[in-house]
Amino acid sequence: MQLIKHAHACVSLVEDGRRIVIDPGTFTPDAKEAVAAAEAVLITHEHFDHFDEDLIAQALDARPDLRVYGPAGVVERWSARRGQVTAVAAGDRVTAAGFDIAVFGDLHAAIHRDIPRVANVGYLVEDRLYHPGDAYHVPPTPVDTLLLPTSGPWTKLGEAADYVHEVAPNRLIQIHEIMLSQTGQQSMARFLSPEALTEVPLTIVPAGDTITV
Repeated sequence: MQLIKHAHACVSLVEDGRRIVIDPGTFTPDAKEAVAAAEAVLITHEHFDHFDEDLIAQALDARPDLRVYGPAGVVERWSARRGQVTAVAAGDRVTAAGFDIAVFGDLHAAIHRDIPRVANVGYLVEDRLYHPGDAYHVPPTPVDTLLLPTSGPWTKLGEAADYVHEVAPNRLIQIHEIMLSQTGQQSMARFLSPEALTEVPLTIVPAGDTITV
């Protein structure tokens, strides 16, 4: 399976000519192209950096074959498109563009007591790669590759390191990095490494690059 890293929280996954995209939000400059190339879109939660509502609405209008999966709070705005959109929650298992997707998690990580927490799900793709959205939810199953958020108003280095310990992946790839400079990303990689706080190193994949997972 090939992972294409887009800016911030967005990734595309490609295997045998099939393609899905996860969290094409407004912080991702090529989100429109990523959605256009995919057969299915997975959204972890409704925040704009993960979910560009206008972009998805236009894509649904233009492509009756497009499928979109996400929490009810995301997909219910397209209730007239039941054949194209599917609400998912923890415990669900769906097939999207031929990919096996298991759904975990419930709420976005706390930012501040004055900011309501929205529904947030994580996606385990092909029982191998886990995208947690904006939460440190630990799926009750082995994870080979963990996509780890490294910046944002809710993230914290110590909690991120503890999360990696609990999930115990074989591979760790950075996402949600747009609020960090290059120096900040390298600093996170030094902390999240076997020489410091985690058993596996944090891999930084530049936007636009493709790796095998």
